Amino acid sequence: MLLHEKYAHLESPEELLPLALKIVRFKLMSLRRKSARRGEYHSVSITDIPLPDVGPGPAELLERKEMLERLERAVGQLPERCRQLLGLKLEGLTFAQIQRRLGAGAINTVYTWDHRCRQRLLRLMGGDWERPGEGKR
Repeated sequence: MLLHEKYAHLESPEELLPLALKIVRFKLMSLRRKSARRGEYHSVSITDIPLPDVGPGPAELLERKEMLERLERAVGQLPERCRQLLGLKLEGLTFAQIQRRLGAGAINTVYTWDHRCRQRLLRLMGGDWERPGEGKR
């Protein structure tokens, strides 16, 4: 309908082909200008961007596994009261709550137990929290 109204002056179908090609050329040029304005020619596809590996590497996973095994062995060798104290601390209890739970006479007693238990655990871990047998650097 639009062609009939807008291009009524065209008499033969042979005149429509050059007109159609001209319209297509204008549309393509318009599309290219719009793409250039939007920066689509210089943009990089998201699939082409390499993503950084944020996870731990195999060496770090192995170190973590070995440290957890050492920790489990060391905690297993601690006296019962130390294991209870560490468990209550891991549950998020305060020293005052631990004092009531374990029936200690004074809160300073709980502080002393905690200090001694951590020192014993450190000795059982090999003297260092990170690697056995290595001192602090």
